[in-house]
Amino acid sequence: MVEIKTAAELELMRQSSKIVAQVLALLKKKICAGVSTAELNKFAELEIRNREAVPAFLGYRGYPAALCVSINEEVVHGIPSDKRIIRSGDLVSMDLGAVYRGFYGDAAVTVAVGAVKPEMRRLMAVTEASLARALSEVRSGAKLGDVSHAVESFVIENGMSVVREFTGHGIGRRLHEEPSIPNYGKPGSGVTLKAGMTLAIEPMVCLGKPEIIIKNDGWTAVSADGSCTAHFEHTVAVTENGCEILSVV
Repeated sequence: MVEIKTAAELELMRQSSKIVAQVLALLKKKICAGVSTAELNKFAELEIRNREAVPAFLGYRGYPAALCVSINEEVVHGIPSDKRIIRSGDLVSMDLGAVYRGFYGDAAVTVAVGAVKPEMRRLMAVTEASLARALSEVRSGAKLGDVSHAVESFVIENGMSVVREFTGHGIGRRLHEEPSIPNYGKPGSGVTLKAGMTLAIEPMVCLGKPEIIIKNDGWTAVSADGSCTAHFEHTVAVTENGCEILSVV
């Protein structure tokens, strides 16, 4: 069952999502060649707690950090480490969640560090644009399949592929609620969206083939062919005429 949020609940979700957006904006300024992913994680946790919120990912199903940092061929769930140093030319995806007064916010961005290859910059642009295409389909009365298809069709048009093993999701009192939101789908199919639903929509795109494998740490997902990947995500609320992006500063 997909929950409909009250006005008061939506306001709390605005706050939790805004906290995520604020911290991601600070992380984008902090990230540079020579910084470790562990340093980014410590910074993110401190900034979340300074805003009277709690890191959503820390301890979730055993995940050991507040921030997911995934580099180049890593799709998602990269575990921060003192030994993982960011270098010029890296494409770095950061996924972050926060809980504020019992409600979750979730968002992700991908950042180019230094001079990256043109195809990596294009990958980042296509992934972000596919998210915008998806959000343009969100409104009361729309079908979830229209949202999913918007991502897949745009990515394929641009000669790239969407990861199928991970999806977006409903969000609210829990980090993952109904419905599941794949980045592929058939127009006119799936759940009918209603005003007050809150969704985390998150395209994950590969330059090469869509298949992934999970590394030995049990968390980090990488492209099976070693191709570069990108990831963008927003938490949004469905409205009568579109959607309200909650994860903005």
